[in-house]
Amino acid sequence: MNSLRIINKLGYGVCAVLCGFLSIISYGCQESTTPGMQVSATLDITPSPPTVGEADVVLTLTGAKGELLTGGEIEIEGNMDHAGMKPVFSKLTETAPGKYTGKLEFTMGGDWFVLVTGQLADGHQLNEKVDVPGVKSQ
Repeated sequence: MNSLRIINKLGYGVCAVLCGFLSIISYGCQESTTPGMQVSATLDITPSPPTVGEADVVLTLTGAKGELLTGGEIEIEGNMDHAGMKPVFSKLTETAPGKYTGKLEFTMGGDWFVLVTGQLADGHQLNEKVDVPGVKSQ
C-alpha cells in the first residue's frame, strides 16, 4: 500500500514539474504584436546599402488602413544573424507623424536583423523583426 502512495505522490510531482516547464516554454510563443493589431514597420537606413559604422535609421509605422501610428515609444536592437556578437541598441525619437529616427552602429559586415519594440500611443505593444542583409565592410 505504501508503494502506491509513493507512486501517486511522485505522479503529482512529475505533473507539476511538467506543467511548469510547459508554461515557461509557451511564454516564448507569443505573437509579435498585440493580437488583432496590424502594424507595418518600414526601416530606412542611410547609407544605403548599409556599411560598418554609424547609420541613420528612419522607422515608419503604419496601421492596417495605412494610417501613420503616432505617439509611440520605440527602441531598436540590432543583431547579427549568427551567435557570438553583442547586440546594439538605440532609442528612436518621433520626428514627424509616424516617423521615428535614431542612430544604429553596425559593428561588423554581414547579415543583420533589427528588433523593433515599444508601446504605441493606444497602449498596443509592438514587437517586429526587420531583416538587414548584406551590411558592407568599409
